[in-house]
Amino acid sequence: MKACGVEIKGNDAIICIMSKENNLYDIPHTRVQKISLDNAGDAEQVQHFQFTFAKLMEDYQVSHVLIKGRALKGKFAGGPIGFKVEAAIQLIKELQVEILAGSFIKKELSKSQIDIDFRDTGLKQYQEQAFTTVFAYLATV
Repeated sequence: MKACGVEIKGNDAIICIMSKENNLYDIPHTRVQKISLDNAGDAEQVQHFQFTFAKLMEDYQVSHVLIKGRALKGKFAGGPIGFKVEAAIQLIKELQVEILAGSFIKKELSKSQIDIDFRDTGLKQYQEQAFTTVFAYLATV
């Protein structure tokens, strides 16, 4: 199974694609590590973002997208553009999209018997949250 972890920061969808087969994890090299929505007020830009994201998932044969959940209100609440990015991803028909709560991710990582040092993955530092999101999900399947 191939899955993609997504962390939404501002107008960026930071991604990490990972597959798990026979309890072996693989992180393929991807052509981009994040996709940005330049102008959230322009419907054409939102559609372009959605098309770009969907095409990337199709090219890497990803079936599941896991978005790290964000607070709806309070000090650590996500911004309005981030929720637009989230909705654009959720509305892609070909993908199964889930939002994973931070508490779920933390619980699954603590239960996991596999310890992966993030520095050994070859990913960029800003992809760490996307990595932990997809890793926590794949640990349950």
